[in-house]
Amino acid sequence: MLAWYADHFVLPLPDTHRFPMDKYRRLRERVAAELPDIVLCEPPAATDAELLRAHDATYVARVSRGDLTTQEVRMIGFPWSPQMIERSRRSAGATIAACRSALRDGVSVNLAGGTHHAKHASGAGYCVFNDAAVAARLLQAEHGIERVAIVDLDVHQGDGTAEILGRAEDVFTLSLHGDRNFPFRKECSHLDVSLPDGTGDEAYLAALDDALATLERRFAPQFVIYLAGADPFEGDRLGRLKLSKAGLAARDTRVFDWCRTRGLPLAIAMAGGYAENIDDIVDIHFATVAAALRIRP
Repeated sequence: MLAWYADHFVLPLPDTHRFPMDKYRRLRERVAAELPDIVLCEPPAATDAELLRAHDATYVARVSRGDLTTQEVRMIGFPWSPQMIERSRRSAGATIAACRSALRDGVSVNLAGGTHHAKHASGAGYCVFNDAAVAARLLQAEHGIERVAIVDLDVHQGDGTAEILGRAEDVFTLSLHGDRNFPFRKECSHLDVSLPDGTGDEAYLAALDDALATLERRFAPQFVIYLAGADPFEGDRLGRLKLSKAGLAARDTRVFDWCRTRGLPLAIAMAGGYAENIDDIVDIHFATVAAALRIRP
């Protein structure tokens, strides 16, 4: 199985910054050490033409040259730098590459990505470009895939994905997220499932089963992009849900089995994770990658 990584394109952050950037390097190193059947690959950077499948041309140009307002930079949450743009393009490129690999191999992974708060003409919440939206549109434009489902199980609503694709008839956006969590102004996905603070394994998995059943009743996907956020974890600083590591592993299995039994190619992105102990984040992401490896055809 191919896994795409871009952690060596370093985004310079102050030591006090709350984003756990080092989780990506640690994840790649653990995958390399413990999963010999995974081939690690460096993705190409997403081009302007690719990004414009989902983003406004003026926004792509302005963010690329650093012509953003102070408020726009604050909304993204990262200080602007050329490295930020390169990393963002590589992360989007990794999801594009994972989708192309999954068409051939059945399943592939981006060891980062899931930047679902980026909207058509703005960034937010550590997200500059919306990799899932860009990749979905490229699958349709370049590879003859007519219907794509984006299954977003990050703890935060995929508001950017919903803003870009929520009215589309050829994409289905499913977001299972914390009701009282960021973003506080939600967008409309095709299916939004809002969960109360403190939701644990049993209630979460029941809600996921219902959501997947609803997706199947309303839509017939030919490809699935899965955002496997680590932030529903009970130890997450920003999550407010109460899933155990075992519960998160069961969540992944639910999605993977659903795709496998329907013969759907699957591309996976890691999305968020903000546990106090960065090793917990890596454990959760690693378990997702290892489970994906077990379901490959």
